[in-house]
Amino acid sequence: MVPLIDVMLVLLIIFMVTAPLLTHSVKIDLPRAASTEEVPKPGNIELTLDAQGQVYWNGQVVLQQEWQAKMADAAKTTPQPEVRIRADGELAYRKVVQVMSDAASAGLSRIGFVTDPRQTRESPQQ
Repeated sequence: MVPLIDVMLVLLIIFMVTAPLLTHSVKIDLPRAASTEEVPKPGNIELTLDAQGQVYWNGQVVLQQEWQAKMADAAKTTPQPEVRIRADGELAYRKVVQVMSDAASAGLSRIGFVTDPRQTRESPQQ
C-alpha cells in the first residue's frame, strides 16, 4: 500500500508542475461590444495582438514574416480556416489593419474580431 501512495504523490507533483505550462493564454484588454460568447473551433486561427503590438499565432509569439508565411499556407487549405483577431483595446489601429491586410493578401477571406460580450443588464450607476 505504501509504494502505491508514493507513486500517487509523485504523479500529483508532476501534474502540479506541468499544469501551468499547458495554459498559453495572453492577457489583453478586449474592447466591449454587443456580441455573444462563441466557442473557438480547432481549425480556426486565433491571432492575438497585445498592447505592445506583439502578434501571437494560436498562443505562440510570431514575427511578421512568420505569420505571413503561415497565412499563405493556411490559405491553401480547404476549407479555409477563419482568422479570429483578438486585439487589445489600447493597441494602435494601424497594427490591426496591417494584420488584416496580410491575411487578405495571403488569400484568407474569413476574418473576424473577438470582443468581450457586453452585459445584457447595465449595472446601476453609483
